[in-house]
Amino acid sequence: MIVAAEEVSKQFGDLDVLEDVSLHISRGEQVAILGPSGCGKTTLLRILLGLETHNHGSVTSKLSRAGYLPQESLLMPWKTLLENVELPLEIAGIGRERRRNSVVDRLPRFGLDGFEGAYPHELSGGMKQRAALLRAILGGADCLVLDEPFGALDTLTRHRLQSWMAALMQDLAMTLIFVTHDLEEAVTLSHRMIVLSERPATVIGERTITLTPSEREARLGPAFMRAKDCVMQLVLKGVGHVS
Repeated sequence: MIVAAEEVSKQFGDLDVLEDVSLHISRGEQVAILGPSGCGKTTLLRILLGLETHNHGSVTSKLSRAGYLPQESLLMPWKTLLENVELPLEIAGIGRERRRNSVVDRLPRFGLDGFEGAYPHELSGGMKQRAALLRAILGGADCLVLDEPFGALDTLTRHRLQSWMAALMQDLAMTLIFVTHDLEEAVTLSHRMIVLSERPATVIGERTITLTPSEREARLGPAFMRAKDCVMQLVLKGVGHVS
């Protein structure tokens, strides 16, 4: 078990954000935490990472080595793509030539070869997110934790990145935990979904996704649409939730 939360509640002053949230995630799973915008998904994620305290309940987490990617890529604007990506290796004391070779060898898989000297303002939104993902992986992460990383991108770029991410996770076989309000993104990237209600968020149910890679890619195909509809029925149960 990499994460276990039991009856976790969170308030900000008089605002109830989370209410008795319980969930369990095992190492190697790809799990989406799905819920309406503003329901408290990011707050829950930060609690699981140890970046935010909770008011009630208990959390056991082994995410100390997780690679965390928030909604913004957080690339340093004064550093090149190469300098941004190699930062964890530099902090670890790895020599310049060795760390740069390690980065350059991985750039093609992330669609970033040829942009080593580019600065963040010269990169597209999708390239920034891929660079941030590579930086997290090079930092020795054994789990990726993503907070709606593709939410600010246009529809076509977002779909392409979701498909690319699904293939990448299949290759790396890493644990993936991410929050989203995008139903298609959840179906494309996760093997299990934990669905939250509106605020104050509580878990209203889970769904397992058993699609093949080709079925995940075919978003208008019958298998994808059935999975999407199944989750939508659960999501609708949380609309209008009253504590």
